[in-house]
Amino acid sequence: MGRTLDELQADYDKLQARVALLKRSERRAVRKSRQEAELKPFQVELLKLQKHLEERDERMIVLFEGRDAAGKGGTIRRVTRYMNEKHYRVVALGKPTEEQRTQWYFQRYVGQFPTGGEIVLFDRSWYNRAMVEPVFGFCTPEEHKNFLRGVVGFEKDLVRQGTVLVKLYFSVTKEEQKRRFDRRRDDPLRQWKLSEIDMQAQEHWDDFTDRKYQMLKRTSTTDAPWTIIRSENKHLARLNAMRVILNAVPYEGRASGVDFVPDPKIVFSGGEEVSLMEAQRIRSGRFTY
Repeated sequence: MGRTLDELQADYDKLQARVALLKRSERRAVRKSRQEAELKPFQVELLKLQKHLEERDERMIVLFEGRDAAGKGGTIRRVTRYMNEKHYRVVALGKPTEEQRTQWYFQRYVGQFPTGGEIVLFDRSWYNRAMVEPVFGFCTPEEHKNFLRGVVGFEKDLVRQGTVLVKLYFSVTKEEQKRRFDRRRDDPLRQWKLSEIDMQAQEHWDDFTDRKYQMLKRTSTTDAPWTIIRSENKHLARLNAMRVILNAVPYEGRASGVDFVPDPKIVFSGGEEVSLMEAQRIRSGRFTY
């Protein structure tokens, strides 16, 4: 017995849906390939920067800070993709041990600092005490206050003694953060990224914003300024973060065809971000990012 028209229509609709899905997958693959190609010239320059540090026995630290799901980890992976593994480290410290809790706060971070010719990239850093810890009650108000009072001098000494320090803050909107959390929750390959702290990040959005403002206002200095990276678009955030890192070191042999100028719609100084936040508060009565 032949198939009915409705059955044939249903099969046709399924086939059309499959074709549409394949086309979307192809477009995503093409877009990703194009984006990765756009990063390649900057990744070549990062190798030159790394060689410069090795030859001169210089040290470099890059801090990657920002809210959960702001794009820090993905940027670190692109920055280090082609680097010489012998001369860089990515540091992502977990909760301090009981012994570490009795130490000088900066001690466990100092133990991870670079030697000559090395770059260390901190996936979250000592600035946990400026945002995450006070928001979730992992430190006392006195410990938080002492941190803000002491970190400026700590970083000034670090820079004065020859370490190149780059402080990047990845800024994402509440709506985009939620979208990324939802994707992590629904994708079995990404669920490992979703922590208990992540689940509470949306609820504590305003608390984090207040701490962000306080941190930028108190700790973005001439010696160790913050650079804000708008990370709604992950690819542009990664590309511009590379530009900021490259511009922090006057290495030789820069390619003339590479655009090293950060996009002013993506990259802001810490001072600019503070001014934008203050204007926002005047207009709406509160900070909104």
